[in-house]
Amino acid sequence: MIKTEEIKFESQGDGEIFDLTGQIAEKIKSSGLNSGTVTVFTPSATSAITTIEYEPGLLQDLPEFFQKIIPAEVSYKHDETWHDGNGYAHLRAALIGPDITVPIVEGKMTLGTWQQIVFLDFDNRARSRKVIVQIIGE
Repeated sequence: MIKTEEIKFESQGDGEIFDLTGQIAEKIKSSGLNSGTVTVFTPSATSAITTIEYEPGLLQDLPEFFQKIIPAEVSYKHDETWHDGNGYAHLRAALIGPDITVPIVEGKMTLGTWQQIVFLDFDNRARSRKVIVQIIGE
């Protein structure tokens, strides 16, 4: 069986981080599937999906890390093409990637104790976002 769901939310951008773990777990529970996989995907070129320990220190460290390796105030070729100033957001999103797949065992994701699934919004403006959650299994 395959079940596809969406999670929709509003984001301010600028490195905002959303913990989606609880919402994804609820979708798995309501699917009734006991084993399989869940894939979480963002249909966006300026956001990403990954896992972190969702705690105050890392919520500060992660944006600071991205600022060090892909600074926002640098001019990128993308900015010259589209004049939207978000070339850095595309690069950050490409570095992390748009999706994650997690095994489901006994109806639950096999995440580690300190792993939460997070959405990273790198864009330079607020927008409506959606994430696709596809559950495959039995």
